[in-house]
Amino acid sequence: MRFVFPPIRRSRNPLVRALSLVLGLAAVAMLLVFGVVVLGVLFVGGLVFLAVRQWKITRGPVEGSARPTPAQDPNVLEGEFVVIHQRQPAHR
Repeated sequence: MRFVFPPIRRSRNPLVRALSLVLGLAAVAMLLVFGVVVLGVLFVGGLVFLAVRQWKITRGPVEGSARPTPAQDPNVLEGEFVVIHQRQPAHR
C-alpha cells in the first residue's frame, strides 16, 4: 500500500506565480539570515568562553582550592596504585 499525495494545482495566473516565487525567495533569504545570526552568536560566545578560560588560567590557582599542586620534579610519576598479592606463583 502506497500513500500518494494529490497533484499540486498550479495557478495559471502569472501574477500569482511571480508572487509565490517572491515569497519563496523571501523565506529562503530569511532562513539564511537567521542561520548567519545563529552562527555569529555561537562564534562570539565561543570567543568569550575561550577568553574567560584563558583569563582564569593566567590568573593562577584560586586560594583554598582542593586541587593538589603538581610535582616539582618532572621525573616523578604520580598516581594511585593498588598492591596485588599473589598467593601462588604463576607457572611458566
